[in-house]
Amino acid sequence: MNTICKLSAIAVLTQTLIACTATLPAIPPKAASRTPLQLQSFEAREFETTKIAAFGSVLTVFQDLGYIVASADRETGFITAASAAGNKTSFWESLGGIATSGQTKATAFIEDMRPGFVSVRLNFVNARRRSFAYGQTNDVDSPVLDPKAYEAAFERIGDAIFVRTGSR
Repeated sequence: MNTICKLSAIAVLTQTLIACTATLPAIPPKAASRTPLQLQSFEAREFETTKIAAFGSVLTVFQDLGYIVASADRETGFITAASAAGNKTSFWESLGGIATSGQTKATAFIEDMRPGFVSVRLNFVNARRRSFAYGQTNDVDSPVLDPKAYEAAFERIGDAIFVRTGSR
């Protein structure tokens, strides 16, 4: 091979590598920047109600917002749900204008705390599927760390509990 062909091949290879690295997903900021106690401070809320009423209220809110409930177990108090894939009017837009693209996954854990009180802990993750050359895809999940989003969700859950039981 002559020198010009070798240099051309190296130039093409270099450009290809640069193009590929430019499309790699950015590493999301670590959730470790917040302590577990800080996360729990906005991901959990206590309600004066029964576990049955809270469980039904969380399910109702998820369904009202267009979530597809994947699993729900009243005994353990655990619920998993997700918005429709590619949902452009996501859960967060309905809670106050926080727009996302892709899918939002949610979990809820409802547990009895003391007589007449339950704790509800929510966790939301924005899930995006990125496509690359040659049909390759990559799922990129990033936790939702905006306390306002959780406040809005808990307000709706509180309203649903009120409707079910007549108390907040």
